[in-house]
Amino acid sequence: MFYSLVEITEPICKEINEKKSQYLIYDTTGIEPKVKENNPKFFNTKLETAKKIIKSKSDKDLSPYKLVYSLFPDEAEKAPLARQQYINGHFCYSYKAGIVTNGLGIVRHIAFFDDDFRKEHPEIVTPKTDDPEKDKEIADSVSLKPVLTDFFKRHNQFQYSTFLGDSAFDSYDIYSMLKNDFKFKRACIPINPRNSKTSNTLFNQFGNPICPVDGTQFTYLGKSGGKNRSLRFKWVCHKSIPQGRKRICTCDTPCTTSSYGKCAYTYPDKNFRDCPGIPRNTEHWNNLYKHRVLVERTINIFKDTFSMDDLRTSNISTIKADLFLAGCTQLIGVILAKSICKPELYKSVRKLVKSAC
Repeated sequence: MFYSLVEITEPICKEINEKKSQYLIYDTTGIEPKVKENNPKFFNTKLETAKKIIKSKSDKDLSPYKLVYSLFPDEAEKAPLARQQYINGHFCYSYKAGIVTNGLGIVRHIAFFDDDFRKEHPEIVTPKTDDPEKDKEIADSVSLKPVLTDFFKRHNQFQYSTFLGDSAFDSYDIYSMLKNDFKFKRACIPINPRNSKTSNTLFNQFGNPICPVDGTQFTYLGKSGGKNRSLRFKWVCHKSIPQGRKRICTCDTPCTTSSYGKCAYTYPDKNFRDCPGIPRNTEHWNNLYKHRVLVERTINIFKDTFSMDDLRTSNISTIKADLFLAGCTQLIGVILAKSICKPELYKSVRKLVKSAC
């Protein structure tokens, strides 16, 4: 029913606002079941333990909130798929879901990351680190491709020109995917400082790294990268020569302390990240990016107005059904607004009911 309602409301969205209906916005959220691990007493107990550990180590730079992250079990005892997460500044155990809306804030797709979804997309299961904020960034970025793939597979006639997301999606691989796989013309994603390390590498007119001393192009060594890394090409100083299984730099005035020689990397989709179809730090960029908050407002409606944030169960099937029914409720509101010739009321069920009466 949900997917059918998405199909029915797509032309209505275009009637309401043609331009904003071409935006696609993605974010993830956590639905917290009623389990003991979500009781504040559970967190406070772990926090006290973390503070005692820090006190015994006399390490003033260690944060008890980061340490407590490593003390939590990975999943809730009574609900194994309710995983430990860091959402909106607090730790909790929740079922994770991906929400896709358009630029009107109308839901277009819901992906509930249950066993069925994980079996179909095993790549979304990522190893845990000691940094909750970094884990959230990785989890969000890894889930984007399978969610969009499923969405366009179900609605293969839908087309969108602009993708909006937060800085968690700022990686060369994602820009490449958005441009080449899903044919987006613009990607409104802020630069992530984690992916913006400064470099003193010089480049020639072809975009290849060159020696800062004599301007000679570096030697190309091929593709490089690894898990959770963007595709990149590796280059090394032209005076670094192979010796057995290693390389030795023979430069008389080396620009690095490494005996291997200076290395540099280039990215095949760097240009789309630097120029994502709209100039960064302009009024146009800022006005467009403001629409990203609409997906958060839609999630808030699901949790607050439709009571997804006040669950009395830990049953995953019930919670999944409630989430999709919340999406159906919003979409039915869009259809009703169109039916009474007041599409501007699609956001407010209360005003819609008053108008109908």
